[in-house]
Amino acid sequence: MLTAGTAQGGEFPAPLTAADFLSFNRDQAALGQLLFYDKILSGNRNISCSTCHHPDLGTGDGLSLGIGEGGTGLGPERTAGRGENRIRKRIPRNAPGLWNLGARDIDTLFHDGRLSRSDSYGNGFNSPAEEWLPKGFNSILAAQAVFPLVAQFEMAGNPRENEVAGALHDRIDTAWPILAKRVRVIPEYGDRFVAAFDHITAAKQVTIVEIANALAAFMAVEWQSIDSPFDQFLAGDTSALTETQIAGADIFYGKGKCASCHSGRLLSDQSFHALGLPPFGPGRTRRFDPMARDVGRMAESDALEDAYKFRTPMLRNVALTAPYGHNGAYPDLEGMIRHHLDPRAAMVKWRPAMAALPLAPWFSDIDFVVWQDQREMHRQQQALDIDSVWLSDDDIRRLVDFLGSLTGSSVSAPPFGEPTAVPSGLPLD
Repeated sequence: MLTAGTAQGGEFPAPLTAADFLSFNRDQAALGQLLFYDKILSGNRNISCSTCHHPDLGTGDGLSLGIGEGGTGLGPERTAGRGENRIRKRIPRNAPGLWNLGARDIDTLFHDGRLSRSDSYGNGFNSPAEEWLPKGFNSILAAQAVFPLVAQFEMAGNPRENEVAGALHDRIDTAWPILAKRVRVIPEYGDRFVAAFDHITAAKQVTIVEIANALAAFMAVEWQSIDSPFDQFLAGDTSALTETQIAGADIFYGKGKCASCHSGRLLSDQSFHALGLPPFGPGRTRRFDPMARDVGRMAESDALEDAYKFRTPMLRNVALTAPYGHNGAYPDLEGMIRHHLDPRAAMVKWRPAMAALPLAPWFSDIDFVVWQDQREMHRQQQALDIDSVWLSDDDIRRLVDFLGSLTGSSVSAPPFGEPTAVPSGLPLD
């Protein structure tokens, strides 16, 4: 019989506990709840953080590639809009879940790691804003929160549509003061900031930093998940897992080699790996890229050895966050596991219908255009840095069952939940 401390193939991690997380102010978190669901933070006031990270969808959006600014609806039912307001580009990558992002050990965020803790620019972070990122963020999660707000196809909108999008074509940091003023001039928000932040004595002092710190406090408190059956098992309750889940755990930490990347208490090495997932969508192209492609970590590091590598995701509540992969290539855990076991064989079997992409006929020539470039497809397959592993169908079923044991016992009863209204008066999703 396996114990909480050991697996047949290796050691289990130590339990994840509240001590592994940063402490956040609850009043700031309550304020962040309203901001998270309020469309006031988008350029055209038509999309909120919750649109792409909704609790009903595991804090994701249920899509392979998101439908950002200009779309309508929520989750798999979201449409790409119509007429002049229709979206002009799919979001290039899958919207990740928000579980446990308040953990102390997190030092890198985004699929390509373009935000990391660093003193390179004197503000605590290496980020796309470089030296123009403000100081004073309470966490890397807070620093992350400001970037979707100023991303054209996510929340900012297109040039000439609003003052936020217009400011971005000057410099990234010129848009944040516009958003901060929008928020602080709403009386309820102004009063709440004065009450929640000791250094704020008047609403006019509120900047994007306080807004981001409130958002981070909310996300960290709301989606901290440390009470899954597996966590209970690690804490010593050997009855918390079924026999099948224990067998799956042994495969995960043993012959399946899953823990070689999904390691430690957070089940992520916070590093980058090339899995050769089936490519599609507009890609996250750089200015000089000749095609719709996504080179992953290399776009940030400019190191050829980082080509097509993406950050290892944490796995708490992974059963809730389909579809899977940096581009949402697989609709279920079994498909994602099988791809890990033999990426090249999985590529042959993959079909475009497996991608959850809302209908947008004006993108039909772009969505899978990369498949027509055999050299690019070959480069992606040559970059693979994981070894093939053989597992039986029963082993895979055991692994899926084990991953289900990572779902928190209290995820359906978060501390705050969804608000019934927001101070801006804008409609909720």
